[in-house]
Amino acid sequence: MPKTLTALALNGTLKPSKGKESSSTDRMIQLLLSELKSLGIEGETIRLADHNILPGVTSDEGKGDEWPAIREKILAADILIAGTPVWMGQPSSVIKRAMERLDAFISEKDDEGRMPSYGRVAAVAVVGNEDGAHHVSAELFQALNDVGFSLAPNAVAYWVGEAMGSTDFKDLKAVPETVSGTITMVARTSAHLARLLAQDPYPSLD
Repeated sequence: MPKTLTALALNGTLKPSKGKESSSTDRMIQLLLSELKSLGIEGETIRLADHNILPGVTSDEGKGDEWPAIREKILAADILIAGTPVWMGQPSSVIKRAMERLDAFISEKDDEGRMPSYGRVAAVAVVGNEDGAHHVSAELFQALNDVGFSLAPNAVAYWVGEAMGSTDFKDLKAVPETVSGTITMVARTSAHLARLLAQDPYPSLD
């Protein structure tokens, strides 16, 4: 019987949930998770700003660090979505910290030379009111691939509004067709690759 796949999204918004402020990043993530659900893949979101993620490059930075529990969920999922707003043309500091913590995978290889993330697929979600979606996705693609995640073709869904504009993605009454089409493509290619890797894992590298 084929394995039931799951997805986990890391929301790199700077806004914690306690302020009850809606997040454009969350809207993009939810659209991706909804599309994945239509393909039989259940998912959940972690809003990183709600957690005490200590700076560092290990999997556990000690007392008070909430990253170890997030790491467990990342490794339990088959698809990881890294979601971020664009800030000054860059990924948010919050999602960058998550990438820094994932760096630990490089030194956590198994006896066959594989990182814990091998066999897991990553995709990216980007929103913003300034230029930079391609730059942001390029940075995250490189980081995620460096720490062992696989990327399907066209692995980013994004929307950027008018520079310095007042309309956010969360405020749009309807999602543009081009964005919807891209979301469908990201979900389908990521799901396809995840299923292939679940059936045929990467070989030993030693």
